[in-house]
Amino acid sequence: MSKLSKRDIRALVIGAVCAGAIVLFVFGTKWLGRWMAAEASLNANRKKLAALDISQAKLAGLMEVVPVFEMPQAEQKQKFLFRAKLAEQLKKAGIKNEPLEFLAVGKSGISPRYRSVRLRCRSDKCKLSKVLDLLAALEENPYLVGVEEFKVECDPKKRKDFKLDIIVSTLAKSAGLGL
Repeated sequence: MSKLSKRDIRALVIGAVCAGAIVLFVFGTKWLGRWMAAEASLNANRKKLAALDISQAKLAGLMEVVPVFEMPQAEQKQKFLFRAKLAEQLKKAGIKNEPLEFLAVGKSGISPRYRSVRLRCRSDKCKLSKVLDLLAALEENPYLVGVEEFKVECDPKKRKDFKLDIIVSTLAKSAGLGL
């Protein structure tokens, strides 16, 4: 380098600085573009999250509306829990019923791991308001899957008295699978 003049060295330094600036500009703009896209995506996601942010009061209200369902237990335990809860609901609604009877257990149609357990409830004399109270309370039963059959007959002689026949179902784990 001793043979290069100061003017040549100055030209080489300026050239190296310009080359470095060009490389920095090329890669810097790519990085800046990615950073701006990431920031825009982040802001969009924050807006979506802010729209989903629910106050605790709204969340508590939603939790009251959404029915609670307990996962199915072994068949005998599930039958016991389901019968006890339904009997409690019948008593709370003020319906005097015949003993609850389980109907033949069948396949659930949902999964071979679960079986459908159906329970029949009959009452020869009850008021319509009590039947409606029972229907409203059934959604609170964590073991209830659905109402299979619902019959209400009016007594022709006493129009305020009704006969109730309702079949409700739940799911139980199949005993043969060792679950």
